[in-house]
Amino acid sequence: MFLEHFTWMSFRDDFYSKEATLINRARRELANGLEKQPIDKLRLKCFTRGSAGILSLCRSLLNMENGESKSVNFDDFKAAIKQSGIDCTDDEVKDIFACFDGDNCGHINTKEFVSKLRPPMIRSRLDVIEKAFAKADHSGNGVITVNDLKNLYNVKDHPKYLSGEVTEKQILSEFLSNFDGNTGNLNAKIPKEDFLSYYAGVSASIDNDAYFDLVMRRAYKL
Repeated sequence: MFLEHFTWMSFRDDFYSKEATLINRARRELANGLEKQPIDKLRLKCFTRGSAGILSLCRSLLNMENGESKSVNFDDFKAAIKQSGIDCTDDEVKDIFACFDGDNCGHINTKEFVSKLRPPMIRSRLDVIEKAFAKADHSGNGVITVNDLKNLYNVKDHPKYLSGEVTEKQILSEFLSNFDGNTGNLNAKIPKEDFLSYYAGVSASIDNDAYFDLVMRRAYKL
């Protein structure tokens, strides 16, 4: 659905093609027979589900974490992977978990895991994502809501709005559904961690650093 978002922002490039390229590239790398680190293999499996694949897994993990320790045990970790639709064998899940459970305590820190799962990005990409979040968080309360989006986006340029297919509320709810999986929910709130995970996936579909910077600046009027 991020593709609709960029069309909405009047971009002309074929983001359907970029999404397909990301998925196909991940599938090829998984099938090339080369040895991979468990976390790298999981990241590729996320990309086979598109640029929002990482966000889906990260959101599932954060929803399951222990509120006090900010960690998940093995059973919750395995359940989060299954819930997000990532195809992993039991042995693969065990290998990934073991990489982060260095002291064999049976728990892993979710924030540390999420930061490692996101594809590496140069500082300039992280900076522009953080600037975009700050701009979108119009109220300054640390989350993005539908009201924040209304203050930033002009949905009247969206082709489906112009054609009368959808309303402003439907466009906003579709974008929000990327973050909570519930289309039609106008009460969704997007925390910064989810925003970073989402655009880390988008970043992976755009090879050129300067173009990614342009995409973010035009999308969020930076």
